[in-house]
Amino acid sequence: MAVGIFDSGLGGLTVLDAVVKRLPDTPLVYFGDNAHAPYGVRDADDIYDLTTQGVQALFDQGCDLVILACNTASAAALRRMQEGWVPRDKRVLGVFVPLIEALTERKWGDNSPPRPVAVETVALFATPATVSSRAFQRELAFRAIGVDVEAQPCAGVVDAIEMGDMILADALVRSHVESLMRRMPKPQAAILGCTHYPLVEEVFRDALGPDVAVYSQPDLVAEALADYLARHPDKVGPGTVSKFLTTGDAKSVSNKATQFLRRRIEFEAAPAR
Repeated sequence: MAVGIFDSGLGGLTVLDAVVKRLPDTPLVYFGDNAHAPYGVRDADDIYDLTTQGVQALFDQGCDLVILACNTASAAALRRMQEGWVPRDKRVLGVFVPLIEALTERKWGDNSPPRPVAVETVALFATPATVSSRAFQRELAFRAIGVDVEAQPCAGVVDAIEMGDMILADALVRSHVESLMRRMPKPQAAILGCTHYPLVEEVFRDALGPDVAVYSQPDLVAEALADYLARHPDKVGPGTVSKFLTTGDAKSVSNKATQFLRRRIEFEAAPAR
């Protein structure tokens, strides 16, 4: 298989959908750790342990390249995984990189000193664990100066989406946007720092208003993946059929995934470890 996509639950399907549209001939293996979702309220060690287990399952499926389509895992586990866990012949990439590339309008390989960028005020909406990690601010500071980031931990949004309660998700999003805008009334840009959030992106846009540029990850990640595979064709494996694995109830997860993507998605139980 060419590419594995890992997420704590259903949010990574937004990335998978964008990748399918951008790279329709690339076989994918999706792993949703639905039994342990959400990750956003867990501590860093717990997130690391669960993420490495899921990524190992994707390695076992033949994936040489895995995308952590989960901001919480990217924030809390990716660096530690890359420094001491990922085998030399495998690659694990996160979802912050394409986002910060777009926000700062500079390529990730540009190692020049940080400099002022066009955007000066940024609203970050993310899970509590992602917000507390400050990973987004840390990576942004390597490339930009003079950017004021106001972060809002969006407790409950992922849970509501995973339950399929979009009315509750809508209400929670509006409440979190209102809370942030009391502290930062006029952000120039808003970062949807969780791959579940594109499923309620229109609610964010409506609550933020037309003057706020909203950065959502799926299309940015898909484009970055296409660029990466063009430069690393050895990571494109011989697989031909995509697969969907879950640690949760396969029938229930399949039904929710089908509802979100509006096309039939059939999950199967992930192999026991």
